[in-house]
Amino acid sequence: MKPSFLTSHKLSKPMKNYKVIPTLIYRSLVGNRNSKLPLPEEDIEYLEKTTSVNKAQIDTQYQIFLTNHPDGQISKKSFRSMLADCFPGADTSRLSKHIWRMYDTNLDGFIDFREFMMVLYVMSYGSPEDNLKQIFRVFDIDNDGKINPAEMNRIVKDLLKVDKGNENNMNKEALARSAFNEMDENEDGEISQEEFTNACLAQKKFSTMLTLKIIDIFLEK
Repeated sequence: MKPSFLTSHKLSKPMKNYKVIPTLIYRSLVGNRNSKLPLPEEDIEYLEKTTSVNKAQIDTQYQIFLTNHPDGQISKKSFRSMLADCFPGADTSRLSKHIWRMYDTNLDGFIDFREFMMVLYVMSYGSPEDNLKQIFRVFDIDNDGKINPAEMNRIVKDLLKVDKGNENNMNKEALARSAFNEMDENEDGEISQEEFTNACLAQKKFSTMLTLKIIDIFLEK
């Protein structure tokens, strides 16, 4: 039986309209649906095959997506602005760069609808392992498939910047070091995706703490 630390955090509950992004980000996409830009047939086929969303639902979501992004893509600037709306007064500039990596899987500097929907679907309905594969990308700053100590330190500092209640009450370096040591099972000085996943599924204290901070960003408030 899989550990329940992810599913108990609302992640397994179906969410209306795939709102597994900060609520304000989703709301910012809703408005007049005037764009006529068609969704490539290959993207429709891919999404139908990879998810349980049918063509009509895909089209509905796509029209919503096009409302604020009529060219069919989300830019880094737009994404940064949307995330900032979710955390008024907090410095989210660095956090947005980290969350961005979950979406921009082809590294072209934009989030297209296919990338957007895949993250939402996996974070809504994927297994704990699938969720953690997505979250691993947040920690893997240079996209080399590993997490090194410098990356862990950076993620901890940037996550706590938006967690006003804990920012000044936690030793960031100690937290980063403890989480890293928990995850680095073979003690080779770097964390693989498998080690990251195993540590989180085993509900190790600091690994779980950091992962849940990221998951909280994706839950409706």
